[in-house]
Amino acid sequence: MTDRTADRTTGGVAMTERNETAAQPVTQRITDTVANAARRTTSAVASTARTSGPAGAERDAVSGSARRARLSLSRIDPWSVMKMAFLLSIALSVVVIVAVFVIWSVLGAAGVWDSINQAVQDVVGDSSAGWNVQDYLGLSRIMGFTMVVSVVNIILMTAVATLAAFLYNMAAALLGGVEVELTEN
Repeated sequence: MTDRTADRTTGGVAMTERNETAAQPVTQRITDTVANAARRTTSAVASTARTSGPAGAERDAVSGSARRARLSLSRIDPWSVMKMAFLLSIALSVVVIVAVFVIWSVLGAAGVWDSINQAVQDVVGDSSAGWNVQDYLGLSRIMGFTMVVSVVNIILMTAVATLAAFLYNMAAALLGGVEVELTEN
């Protein structure tokens, strides 16, 4: 007697034989179940290899080459571009602020500012004894300037990226977008 059951791996109907009169040993039933599952998986993989998928994806079962798909990037969501650009520009600003602080601290620890003050005194003479480079290029001024530049950078990068997404969408509407070829490993 045969029993039709739904096969979940292939989405079809598989034929399984059930012997209701003779009780098979448990190990024999497990072995048969594993063998049937292996056959179904092998046939599912072979049928997938012979079919073509969406967007022109093809697989050559004979040569074993990878499946390729040619896709077209026809639209970029400006809202998602704006969010991504905003977050990336904030991250870049934090990196720049920390880098300026570290560089300023390293230059101060290395004695660069004292060397500049000494060089200015040697060139100008004793009349510049009250001059100090840190009065003009102090840490507070440099960090303030870096923060202002970072805020302007955040605003400009976000606006430019969003504008670029709008311009790309307009160009893609006219020309069809950028074509990309993807290959499955």
